[in-house]
Amino acid sequence: MEIAVKEGIEGVEEIVVGEGDLATAVGSGTVEVFATPSMAALMERASWRLVQPYLPEGFTTVGMELSVTHLRATPPGMRVSCRAGLVRVNGKKLVFDLEASDERGLIGKANHTRYVVGKKRFEEKARQG
Repeated sequence: MEIAVKEGIEGVEEIVVGEGDLATAVGSGTVEVFATPSMAALMERASWRLVQPYLPEGFTTVGMELSVTHLRATPPGMRVSCRAGLVRVNGKKLVFDLEASDERGLIGKANHTRYVVGKKRFEEKARQG
């Protein structure tokens, strides 16, 4: 399997923080602000969506490591964007640099590693244990 994705590509994912994205909703705290797990999910989504168009049919990526720093709180109703940059390709291993910002500025940073896998085979192996 040849991976056609190249280092240096970038993409952006955006959301408006809703009730389901809050710390109180995802169980990560008691304050009604954008939850760290919700920010991490946005970062992972930005990463896999960036590279998915470059993968052969039947292949996808799975997250293996995510190191997140959440710098500032974001209230509900505010727009959050995440810039994903692919910084390293090593065979099936893909490494991303991520930055999340709300309407007031930078709110989080992360480094993220994903691996390219055959979707069907990966799911079958997961079911078998």
